[in-house]
Amino acid sequence: MKLIILDRDGVINHDSASYIKSPDEWKPIPGSLEAIARLNQDGYHVVVATNQSGVGRGLFEMATLNAIHDKMHRAVGQAGGRIDAVFFCPHANDAGCNCRKPKPGLFKEIASRFNVNLQGVPSIGDSSRDLEASAAVGAQPILVLTGKGKQTQRENSMPPDTQVFADLAEAAKALIR
Repeated sequence: MKLIILDRDGVINHDSASYIKSPDEWKPIPGSLEAIARLNQDGYHVVVATNQSGVGRGLFEMATLNAIHDKMHRAVGQAGGRIDAVFFCPHANDAGCNCRKPKPGLFKEIASRFNVNLQGVPSIGDSSRDLEASAAVGAQPILVLTGKGKQTQRENSMPPDTQVFADLAEAAKALIR
């Protein structure tokens, strides 16, 4: 099975320092929805792995997070694509959970649910925590320069062999060839 793991905020949609707290605040990055559709057409199963500490901090409820994800699924569908699953960590930074990136819990859950080894699986994020979680399970870390990506690149805190692309559309183009 061809699998790809995407972070949400800063990769698929615009990020916000004050969190994406409602469906109205969820705005796709130009080209990202079409990139997901192209990945699907090339046989990829697209999975999202996202930290959503806004739930744990009480900034929004699970129902709101579900509504945001419903909007994302509909928008991707309108572009001709699909997201096969969304895995998220709802815990605050200080919760000490294993599912909050950079810890690999979400990735291990994806491997278990899809019954796959994540060795070499492309994993696209915009922050060092995304890349570290990818590398921890042997996935191929890919940085996009949208969201926090340019800052992450400047900090140069990337795992070895991290690939870098302008955005999800460029990364998808390189993966499909």
